[in-house]
Amino acid sequence: MPPISSCYHVIAVSSSAQYIIQHFRAATGCKKLEGTVKNVFTTGKVTMDVVDDLGSTNGGNNLEKGCFVMWQMVPDKWQIELVLGGQKVLAGSNGAIAWRHTPWLGVHAAKGGVRPLRRALQASSSSPSSSSPTQYMGEKQISGMECFVLKLSADQKDLVERSDNTAEMIKHAIFGYFSQRSGLLVFLEDSYLTRIQAPGSHPTYWETTMSTKIEDYRVVDGVMIAHAGSSTALITRFGDNLKTGPAITRLEESWTIDDVAFNVPGLSLDCFIPPQELHTDSSSDDDVFYANL
Repeated sequence: MPPISSCYHVIAVSSSAQYIIQHFRAATGCKKLEGTVKNVFTTGKVTMDVVDDLGSTNGGNNLEKGCFVMWQMVPDKWQIELVLGGQKVLAGSNGAIAWRHTPWLGVHAAKGGVRPLRRALQASSSSPSSSSPTQYMGEKQISGMECFVLKLSADQKDLVERSDNTAEMIKHAIFGYFSQRSGLLVFLEDSYLTRIQAPGSHPTYWETTMSTKIEDYRVVDGVMIAHAGSSTALITRFGDNLKTGPAITRLEESWTIDDVAFNVPGLSLDCFIPPQELHTDSSSDDDVFYANL
């Protein structure tokens, strides 16, 4: 039997996480729409810059601008279309399986759960009935703001589901930073490590870390919704087959929301039907980073 002090510590940590979540729900006003929202429609713009070899940016020649459209339907149906640099990427879920359609891999099933982990953190914050094991990690100052920190980690079952015979997801965790003053989610840190090994080859490890600033909250139908943000992603590839040492790529992204609408008429289950050519396919090196967007 654990010491009584340990039991008190567990209860206190759990209570702290619940307090932060309840504070967030009160600050955003999402409780007002609880049970009334059936779907959400969002449009926005995105700008992305790719910096190779961490330190050289070809004078901004890699800067790409685009736009996106996203549909969501309660509880787990969603679809996003992103057009960037003349290329279109689609991803979605019908609530049972998730899928992606990229120009370089075509249509294929996305391994793991029907929602990426960072969506699970946001869901655990907005829904009091969420069973996600969110952990309270203490306090930290971000951009001059005192914040509470919550952590959500992929469990072993989820890691196995997102792996196959060539790609093994080793770990994935996300940290959410909630302003102590406003209660709003203002920063996200996302990190995961994947081991790639094709038969007869040396393993390659992909470590990706993303930091996202969330800002410009505005009221939409009585709910506070972030309308802008920026992210920096570091992708590090290392292994015996990379003789020159680790290869590091930095991606910088900014986005803005143009329009958000709840309960859009005409949005039906037919909008979330997976493509007919959908088939299970193995992840390649080029697809690892996009698996969790």
